[in-house]
Amino acid sequence: MTVTMTAGEQPLQVRPTRRGPRRPPNVLAGLGGFIWLAVIILPIYFVVISSLRSQAGFFSTNPLAPPTDFTLDNYLLVLQSGFGLYFLNSVIITAAAVAVTVTISLMAAYAVVRGNGRFVRSTFSVFLLGLAIPTHATIIPLYYMITRAHLYDSLLALILPSIGFAVPITVLILANFMRDIPYELFESMRLDGAGDWRILWNLVLPLARPALVTVAIYDGLHVWNGFLFPLILTQSADKRVLPMALWTFQGEFTVNVPAVLAAVVLSTLPMLVAYVLGRRHLVRGLTAGFGK
Repeated sequence: MTVTMTAGEQPLQVRPTRRGPRRPPNVLAGLGGFIWLAVIILPIYFVVISSLRSQAGFFSTNPLAPPTDFTLDNYLLVLQSGFGLYFLNSVIITAAAVAVTVTISLMAAYAVVRGNGRFVRSTFSVFLLGLAIPTHATIIPLYYMITRAHLYDSLLALILPSIGFAVPITVLILANFMRDIPYELFESMRLDGAGDWRILWNLVLPLARPALVTVAIYDGLHVWNGFLFPLILTQSADKRVLPMALWTFQGEFTVNVPAVLAAVVLSTLPMLVAYVLGRRHLVRGLTAGFGK
């Protein structure tokens, strides 16, 4: 193609784009990433395929080879051994603890961030102090309070301590996230005559959704996998939760390892589904407050 120019017209100059020097691939980092992925995936792969073997096939075949005697009898055995009741107890405890924790922590974090009084601001130090208290150091006084309140061997005895130990870290994450919300948004709603409850509901709650999803999954994971509180504060078989059920299955099916692993797989599915649904909000919620 020929380009013609009239008299007095300057030729078009095309500036070459400058590209920075291409970085060589980091082979060591990639190799380390694949090794770490194998370290994580291999135990999960072993648990899943072993739960699909028969008891005889588990001891007679290669533990890492795909099962040749594929069976779902282990899952049926677990489901017929009261697993549904333990699963329901875990769902009730986790849902109640997470719901109450997130509600209380959201209001507390809003008061800490937007409060003007000295007392309100100093309460944040109290929540930080709660992070320094280990759970095992409080189990004896906690057991005493639960028994004196006649809550021993009940689901409420597991819900209340779970809320108490989850509130400090939840307030910390939510408060850091709320500090990233522009100050002008709060002031504009104040000028429109909005009160604290309306600001909390119409402004903070929609913008803090990533942080809420993060703390809900984080707290739910800790409550779901909790073992110390169910071991100390419950006794009856109908009050068992999944971690205690796994411990029972391990004693009941000492030789039947595939049945124990089938119970492990079933107990991890709810938290896996929660993570898959909320994974987009996790990074943003965990990194809130660290960008300034």
